[in-house]
Amino acid sequence: MSDPSNTPQQPVPPVPPAAQAAAPNPAPASATPPAADAPASAAPAVPAVPQELADALQQDGPIDSSNAKGDGLTKCPRCGSAEIGPVPGTDHLRCAYCRYEWVAANFMASVGFDSPIDQLHGTVVTTGVGDIDRNASNIITLKCQGCGAEVVVNTESQLQARCHWCRQVLSQQTQIPNGAVPDAVLPFHLTHEQAVEQVRKFASRRRMFALKRFKQEFVPENVVGVYMPYLLVDGNAHAKIDGFGEIKTRQYQRGSDNNKTTYYDADVYRVGRDFDFTVDDLTIESSSARANQNTKQNTNNVINTILPFDTKNSVAYDANYMGSFTSEKRDLDVDQVMPVARSQMLSIARQKATETTNYDRGIRWESEQLELKGTRWVSVLLPVWLYSYYEKKSDGSAFLHYIAVNGRTGETMGSIPVSVGKLLLVALTLGTVLEGVAIAIVANF
Repeated sequence: MSDPSNTPQQPVPPVPPAAQAAAPNPAPASATPPAADAPASAAPAVPAVPQELADALQQDGPIDSSNAKGDGLTKCPRCGSAEIGPVPGTDHLRCAYCRYEWVAANFMASVGFDSPIDQLHGTVVTTGVGDIDRNASNIITLKCQGCGAEVVVNTESQLQARCHWCRQVLSQQTQIPNGAVPDAVLPFHLTHEQAVEQVRKFASRRRMFALKRFKQEFVPENVVGVYMPYLLVDGNAHAKIDGFGEIKTRQYQRGSDNNKTTYYDADVYRVGRDFDFTVDDLTIESSSARANQNTKQNTNNVINTILPFDTKNSVAYDANYMGSFTSEKRDLDVDQVMPVARSQMLSIARQKATETTNYDRGIRWESEQLELKGTRWVSVLLPVWLYSYYEKKSDGSAFLHYIAVNGRTGETMGSIPVSVGKLLLVALTLGTVLEGVAIAIVANF
């Protein structure tokens, strides 16, 4: 990030020299631009851009991230078996027959998305981020190469199916226009047993206020693993932010006894920051059902509260990572999530600008501008363990509670149905205790 500091303008209103001395000094520039006639050897080496990425940029088209394996049978590279599944706690795949293990290639490195973000210009997308065809069917038919039978797969929730004749596993590996097949997948690391324990701990800490029926029906073993669709975006951006910062010069009180008011005097300075910065792997919801959660019927979107994921470890999509897990498909395009991306990047810029200042009374930013010089987008499936509970209310309505567990880190968040009566009882009891303490204190004076 280039240095965002700049010299504060004249204070508003003018202040004496002593107060001006208290104003924060601008941070020194992190690097001096090389002179125009500087030798070429003085410039830092620029990592080579992979040929696949360079060709895509030159042709102004999406980078092909499709799986070259093709649909249908995906066989073990050692024995040829189609019985392949994920190894719990690792990023490996394992053959169920010969026990051979391997791991898919790191996706970011395979398509050159580990190159410097500050060199991005324009919008770079992969074939897995292409616009959704709203008329595309979720139902596909895979032809079994083992026996020739045709097997129907509903890609709304699964990307694998077992042939009902020869029992071999068929996989949807290539990308289809309904958004079901992503560029990459981040495999589960937490096992089912570990997820159950996380859910149990979360609910136990809130058990005192939980509904009696919830405690009776709570079965943490019912937690299920789901791959949730997200878009990852890298951004090369420029921000210009202006506002006012305050430095306190005096603090005093007026009034008497219990009717005192505290006042502050402060010098006000104009503050401006104009700088470049980069954003790496900003994670954005790409399922409209999750992004536009109805809080009258469901818990607030707890999925985003268990971020971040270690997305740098995402591997090239392989349907064999799905195993027994279900998945949701992406139904939002880049244009639809761009406002969210811009808003989050502007928040990052605001935070970076604030960190370069030292105004003890804070800063009020009043003008904010963001220019996106370049972005690159990737679609990815991220691992989440989910426990859900339907609360039936007295008025006949229902409310869906979730407890979500990050399938990589174990971070857990959610909600459980609470007893309003218990909360009121605790509040009244606490109020009575505090009132008694206050009376005792006053009586001693």
